[in-house]
Amino acid sequence: MASTLRTSNTQLLARRRLLNTGLRYSSTKTPCTTYLKPTHVASADAASALPATATQNIIDTYARPPFIISHGKGSWLWTTNGQKYLDFSSGIAVNALGHADEEFANAMNEQVRKISHTSNVFHNEWAGQLATLIVETTKKEGGLGWAPGSTSDASKTAKVFFSSSGTEANEGAFKFARKIAKEKYLAKNPSGTYADCTQTKFVCFANAFHGRSMGALSATTNPKYQKPFEPLIPGFSVGELNDYEGVSKMIDSDTCAVIVEPVQGEGGLSVCEADWLRLLRKRCDEVGAVLIFDEIQCGLYRTGTLWAHSSLPVDCHPDIVTMAKPLANGYPIGAILVRAELAPYITVGSHGTTFGGSPLATRLGHHVLSRLSSPAFVSHMRDVSSHLASRLQALPSLFPTLLQPNVRGKGLLTGLGFQNPDHPGKLVQLARERGVLVLTAGKDAVRIVPSLNTGKEEVDLAVDVIESCLVVLKEEATQ
Repeated sequence: MASTLRTSNTQLLARRRLLNTGLRYSSTKTPCTTYLKPTHVASADAASALPATATQNIIDTYARPPFIISHGKGSWLWTTNGQKYLDFSSGIAVNALGHADEEFANAMNEQVRKISHTSNVFHNEWAGQLATLIVETTKKEGGLGWAPGSTSDASKTAKVFFSSSGTEANEGAFKFARKIAKEKYLAKNPSGTYADCTQTKFVCFANAFHGRSMGALSATTNPKYQKPFEPLIPGFSVGELNDYEGVSKMIDSDTCAVIVEPVQGEGGLSVCEADWLRLLRKRCDEVGAVLIFDEIQCGLYRTGTLWAHSSLPVDCHPDIVTMAKPLANGYPIGAILVRAELAPYITVGSHGTTFGGSPLATRLGHHVLSRLSSPAFVSHMRDVSSHLASRLQALPSLFPTLLQPNVRGKGLLTGLGFQNPDHPGKLVQLARERGVLVLTAGKDAVRIVPSLNTGKEEVDLAVDVIESCLVVLKEEATQ
């Protein structure tokens, strides 16, 4: 673990050489103007200059900038033409350990040379170990009904199902919720059938993002994503985040599950209030619905704790947690964590996957989570997160005509809300033209999601560039 957080003078000097950007600005009184001029502007014919293999056989579903990433190291990326970028998008909140991490690469190399895939017809060495690590770390850190530092009878512990992506984890959670409701119905009505159970509906929330497959898309309430694929899966109702009055109206005896992101990522970095989550929990208990927390983007230490709900009282906790993005640092994996009392309803044949839980995926997941959960790593991450927050919190007062008053999100899932919804996309472009990669979020925000092992020097460079971009944006807005 210590190798990821070494602070020797030699390595600090190496980090500074890698930054290679001179002294940072780091002012909270006046914005940085060092990066007003673009340094990474693509030529007018850059797109046509891409090799044919980059586009000719790829379905055109993404609007990509006209360059090709060749390699990375830590928080940095390089293109095939030699340009260097500071990556504060981290593969859309995936690369928790950054790029080309040597320990991660060694673990992958070792496992590939041993065995990479067996299918779920057989047990493998690592799936059970990763499941145990997820459960035991949840007990230690808090979540899924456990307060931090909890212990429990191993025979009544939570269970994990592995998938290959976050979307698949959410699809599986929907299936689990339906199955749980129907099995409970049959337990009360022995002469009934699955078809007799009316508790089949789902509640989701505005601006959510749960995935692109048909079930997950039905809970992803963005017309841009949904309209071309209607009709969607029926039975999904949409509420408003932190709407207390709507909870009892939305969630009724026909609701089998409620799904929510404790901190929305793609949808705009909105944070659920603890009292509202408590009300969701209470209402789900009243009607027998399963409460699902989608922590695919906000979980696994991205917001400062194992789960975004880890520090909340247990009466705010879910029945199911879905996870994916950072779990294997970019290797495809997803997982569904289920409370002990609900897991027995998911029986042999209830669900399945070809690739989920492979020896390679779960070995890498075990490696990553072991490092992310180490006290030294968590301490470093929180220190950097606090520094990023302090830098961002100065910006709304520096740019009141551009930015909304409050910094959004939590931990290293954070960003800025804009007054003009046209500005986030413009700022992303301006930052990219100055060598920093960030993302949009929702209709009016810029999302900043660096690797979890990034340093304060990278934070300062990124925010200095963002400040310079805001100066440019302000000047353009007044012309």
